Formats: sequence, C-alpha cells, structure tokens
Amino acid sequence: MELNGADIVVRCLIEEGVEHVFGYPGGAVLYIYDSIFKQDKFKHILVRHEQAAVHAADAYSRSSNKVGVAIVTSGPGLTNAVTGIATAYMDSIPLVVISGQVPTHAIGQDAFQECDAVGITRPCVKHNFLVRDVKDLAETVRRAFYIARTGRPGPVLIDIPKDVSMQVCKFTPAHGEVHMRSYAPVIKGHQGQIKKAVQMLAAAERPMIYGGGGVVLSNASAELRELVALSGAPCTTTLMGLGSFPGSSPKFLGMPGMHGTYEANMAMQNCDVLIGIGARFDDRVIGNPKNFATVSHKIVHIDIDPSSISKRVRVDVPIVGNVRDVLQDFISIYRDTVQLATRPSLDGWWKQIEAWRSKHCLHYDHSSELIKPQFVVEKLWEITGGDAFVAADVGQHQMWAAQYYKFEEPRRWLNSGGLGTMGVGLPYAMGAQMANPGRPVALVTGEGSIQMNIQELSTCRQYRLTPKILCLNNRYLGMVRQWQQIEYGSRYSETYVDALPDFVKLAESYGHIGLRIDKPADVEPAIRDAFGKYKDRLVFMDFITDQTENVWPMVKAGKGLTEMLLGSEDL
Repeated sequence: MELNGADIVVRCLIEEGVEHVFGYPGGAVLYIYDSIFKQDKFKHILVRHEQAAVHAADAYSRSSNKVGVAIVTSGPGLTNAVTGIATAYMDSIPLVVISGQVPTHAIGQDAFQECDAVGITRPCVKHNFLVRDVKDLAETVRRAFYIARTGRPGPVLIDIPKDVSMQVCKFTPAHGEVHMRSYAPVIKGHQGQIKKAVQMLAAAERPMIYGGGGVVLSNASAELRELVALSGAPCTTTLMGLGSFPGSSPKFLGMPGMHGTYEANMAMQNCDVLIGIGARFDDRVIGNPKNFATVSHKIVHIDIDPSSISKRVRVDVPIVGNVRDVLQDFISIYRDTVQLATRPSLDGWWKQIEAWRSKHCLHYDHSSELIKPQFVVEKLWEITGGDAFVAADVGQHQMWAAQYYKFEEPRRWLNSGGLGTMGVGLPYAMGAQMANPGRPVALVTGEGSIQMNIQELSTCRQYRLTPKILCLNNRYLGMVRQWQQIEYGSRYSETYVDALPDFVKLAESYGHIGLRIDKPADVEPAIRDAFGKYKDRLVFMDFITDQTENVWPMVKAGKGLTEMLLGSEDL
C-alpha cells in the first residue's frame, strides 16, 4: 500500500504497540497530527510544554518497562524538549522522541522555526536520525525503537522534515526482528569472569552487594533478591536502584552515598568483596575515589555498558552483559559450585553492620509545633502501605522521599538521578498514572520545583489524572540553602522565596482540590483524605514545613564515604 510519511509514522507506532504518546503540535508536525487524528489505536496526551511531554514519556517508560514516545515541533519545540531528553539520557531511559523539521530544501537556510536538531541533541541521545527520504522512514522508526530499548537503554531522536511527512511511498508492514550489523550489544556475560566472581563472593568474609539503576532497567530485581538470599551478604542500592531490593528487609542497609545511611557507607568502604551490579560508582555514591581506594577490597562490576566499567574506580573482575542474564548465570554457577558449609561465617561482619546501624542515622527530632518533612514522607509510606508510585522533583524533598519511603518493588520510584532536573515531578506523576491506571500515584515536591512545570495541572484536569501532590514547603530552595549554610558561611544568596503563590487557590483555579497543612497533627488526616475521600481528584497538599531542617547524613563535596556529617552537631 502507499502512504504518506505521516501515516507511516503512525502505522509504525501502532506496530510497536504504543498506547500513549505525549506531545505538543506545531507547524512542522501538522501532517503527523492529522494522521494521529484519523486513528484510534493509541491516545495522544496534550501537555502544556514540550519539556513536560518528554518528562511524562520518560516516567511512562520508567514505570512500565515500555518505550516512551513524545512528539514535538521544530525549533523551540525541539529546544524545549532537550532538558527532558538529557534527563532520560543520564538515567538510561528508553524513549523515542519525534521532532518536526523545516522542509528539506530549507534546512540550513535559517528558516522559520529551524534549528539543528541532530547537532543540538547529539551529546544527550543514544542515537539520532534526520530522515531526508520518505522511503527510509519506516525502517528508521523501527530502528529507533530497537536502539532505545536494547543494550544500555536511552533516548533516540527522529527528526522529520515537513515535506518528508507529506511525501508518499510504498509501505510494507514490519516482519521479523530488527538487525543492525553495526550495533550488537553484548547480552551474555563471559562465563570465566562470572566463575571468578562467584569464587570471590563465596570466599568473602565481608561481602557487600551494591545494585544500581541497571537492575531495575533489566528487570533483574528477582535475581538480585535471590543472590542476596544465597550469599547472605548485605545489600545497598543507589538512588536509581531503590525498590529493586525490599526497603523493609533487614538485609537492606539503605541507600549509599552523599545522603546515604551510615551503615551503607561504612559497609561499602570496609567490605572485602564488593559486587557492583548495574551501577556507575558515580561521584554522589562513592565520593572521592582516592578515599574509596584507601581500604583494600576486591571489586566485581557487572554492566551492559563496557565504557562504565573502571571509569571511576579500578575493578578486579569486569563482566560485560545484560544484568539479568549475568545474574541468572551467576546464581546457577553459585548453586552448582559453592558448598554452603565451607563458606566463611558472616556473623562478625553482620555484628559490625548492626553496630553501625545502631547509630540510627536517619533519626530526627519530632515536633508538636512544626511539621518535619521527614514525618510527612513517613506518613505517606504508612498510609499507602509502600504500594504507591512515588515521583519526586529534585532537592531536599527528593532525598527525604528516598530515605523514608521504603520501596518494596522496582519501577515505583521516579526521579531524576543523573541530571538532577527540577520540574520533573508533576510530568513524572502524569506519565506514571497514564501507564498504571487505577494505581495510587504520589508526588513529593518542593515549592521551588513544582513551579517549574506547574502548568501541567491543566493537563491533569483535561485527562482526569489524580496524583496526590505533597509539597514540602519550607519557603527556601532547600538543598541550595543547606549547602550555603554548611559551606558558604550561612550566606543565603538568592535562596529565600518570598513571593510564593497561594497553592491552594492555584490548585483550585485549575479545578483541583487544594489543602494547606501547617500543624503536625493535621498531616496524617490530610494524606488519608487525599487517598480516601478525594481518591478520584488531584489533591495539592501544601505542607508548611520547618525551614531549618537539613538532609542528614551528608558527605561534603570532595570528601570520602567515611567522612559523613550525621547532623548539625558535626558542623
């Protein structure tokens, strides 16, 4: 059959099983939007800003293991989307972003709403395409989905000139899998390396298992849990790996790193064998690599991206492969070769860990007068039973959500880890709810972050999305204020927010429920009402919290994991 380019794009999206597309129309994509109008296989979600379109598609992917899809127009449509693309790229999230482009004859002529989409996005995509011939369009879309979801996942951009979307050519439905000679990610790990790693773990007296976002992305949570049970080792997961191991398990030491727990950081530093799984050993996790290397330990690093291995710390046993496949082989070899009776006792190691744990590093002082932000998150966890999809923006509230909400399952925690993008929270909540209808969705945010994409309250109204928004409002850009207090002599330069809107009235103006909570005694009733009485409405809860509260523990920039500040008394 013969179709125009726009119809080919739509047919290819349907072939890929796409159910939702997030976007914003404009001149260069009008043919595509016309084709979308004429079909009923997937639903288009009209956002209010292109950045939100990509963020929502990102969270749709994170929470569902599907490839998120966003459509934007040329020029400012594309540049508005770049922050969302870069956010997904840093966290290895599979996306396909379709951007309109000026007609091919006008490219390079400074045409209206023209920009070099391929050049602009090259540093923050896994791959990008400029389609100059309609005959290449179907194959390009299929390759884009294949590249986005295989190997180390990531965003792929398809830039489509307007004339290509209107040209006609023969369309052949997809048959068979995509094969690309120049792209063949390694899936299975080297068996010899896996055997070395098994022997190393079996002989360890102080083993530690350290999981990252790669465990979630490869759907290897069950394998991680089985490995921890087999080995008896303690487990820590990064910010991006939360939920891959049960947060309530006594084997879980909490999150490591800059705002990680005392026990997780001390165990990371003092173990004799560290099994890193789908994690990057990045600066926010291990701090200063020189400090990390002061204790002699063997490191196994499992990752699908060979460029991530030994990037920041030297590893002893590198294993390149898909995390789930490698762990399945690891567990099989462990069961076949390791005699449990001959393993070293871990009693002494666990006794030491319990001594570190006894410091209760996440303790905070309760108040009957001021709302403590940690208390709000704890109540959210209690009321939802740990079963909610929780999105967060970036800042102190993000860290408190990570510390005090015990995630039991993967893909429930949605946040910007690598890029640290303020403003992701509300679009993330939207994407998660579109992907998981009927499931409870909460957004933990701050009065600074929420205003960066607050216009999406309109999108929520249009599509009857009902996330529960918990705004931890301390009238400061809290994380920046904390750094200024600790490292800049309490010189609070441009961090106090003294012109805030009335969030209750603002939420109501969009057609939602707004609640202001300024007493600790009212915290639990408000959250219960949000998930009960108002379960079918979006509820914006403006919690007026203690302005002086900081996130502890904290490892200052340039310091090592063991150089933690546990509270204001350490300043």
